Amino acid sequence: MEPKDQPLTVALRIRPLNDAELEEGATVIAHKMGDQMVVLMDPDEDPEDPLRTQRSREKTFIFDTVFDQQASQEDVYLATTQHLVEGVISGYNATVFAYGPSGTGKTHTMLGMDAEPGIYLRTLSDLFQAIEETRGHADCSVSISYLEIYNEVIRDLLNPASGFLDLREDARGTIQIAGITEVSTSNAQEIMQLLTKGNRQRTQEPTATNKTSSRSHAVLQVTVRQRSRGTDLAEEVHVGRLFMVDLAGSERASQTQNRGKRMKEGAHINRSLLALGNCINALSEKGGSRAQYVNFRDSKLTRLLKDALGGNSRTVMVAHISPASTHFEESRTTLLYAYRAKNIKTRVKRNLLNVSYRIAQYTHVISDLRGEIERLKSKLEQQEKEKRREPGVRGAQAMIPPVDTEEESACR
Repeated sequence: MEPKDQPLTVALRIRPLNDAELEEGATVIAHKMGDQMVVLMDPDEDPEDPLRTQRSREKTFIFDTVFDQQASQEDVYLATTQHLVEGVISGYNATVFAYGPSGTGKTHTMLGMDAEPGIYLRTLSDLFQAIEETRGHADCSVSISYLEIYNEVIRDLLNPASGFLDLREDARGTIQIAGITEVSTSNAQEIMQLLTKGNRQRTQEPTATNKTSSRSHAVLQVTVRQRSRGTDLAEEVHVGRLFMVDLAGSERASQTQNRGKRMKEGAHINRSLLALGNCINALSEKGGSRAQYVNFRDSKLTRLLKDALGGNSRTVMVAHISPASTHFEESRTTLLYAYRAKNIKTRVKRNLLNVSYRIAQYTHVISDLRGEIERLKSKLEQQEKEKRREPGVRGAQAMIPPVDTEEESACR
């Protein structure tokens, strides 16, 4: 199929007010209007002051889907991710990532809890169910890897003893993680056990805004290889990759009250998220009146998300905000970036094994078989010659008269 452009799908999730915000006396300033609109009100606006009427910072944003406090984990999954599963099995790449400030519920959306599983488990359950339905006519294999980017270094969460890993780019421009552990698996529960084990290795520390703040970006990669059964030399092998990314949240040191090591972590988090925001800005303006250079090399996070943002992938961004008036600036910035991301388009195509490589592979096999046939033919011909030669030798021996020895001659 010909590659085709697809816009980035952007959803917004508004979490409920937490206890700390209620104690501060925060009010709700983010309101869902319909299924696609959100209104962010200005907490400092005074309706009694006519001089500030034209200076209101109230904004209205429209997204593909908006979820409020009443939305369940299943509602979010069905509207954002379920439609990607079939494409991954058919050989398309897909990416889902949670974006937003610290403490807005990104990890809850992606990982969830035992009673309310998130996008990870629901996606994997549907993936294996769909694979089971294709077993009659195709063979599928699934492998996963799980990593984190912490302070601009990459760690393998399934094998932390491997140390820091290098990020490399091959000749085709595909980003690879050298030395990453890939585990083959056959069911969703096994993957969730691996993820639970990996999350224990993930860097998390309490801050003033979030008691279980993720201090790193976590990336789960699921690779599905589907091969049609049969002996046809032209059979296709589809390779689909699904990336599910739980980003660390942007934060202000004044609100998180971070010092020392925590402040350094926050600086690295903000640096990578700033690079991501710059890429979103450049990609959203690309194709306009002036060509934009997209600097994916500013951060390892943006290099990993290069295909997800501007390459070969069906991509869904789930933006998260707090509705509290005390988080107005963070919410406004997140909504602006998410709104710009709607203008990004990715060029999606199906992944097949390189045809020339498969032809060369079969040519090598055919050459070996032909050589074996020639060896067997020559061996058969040699055996036939030996069989023909044996009766002639015996007849010739019978016709030759015996040679007299010296003793027999003397007797005569």
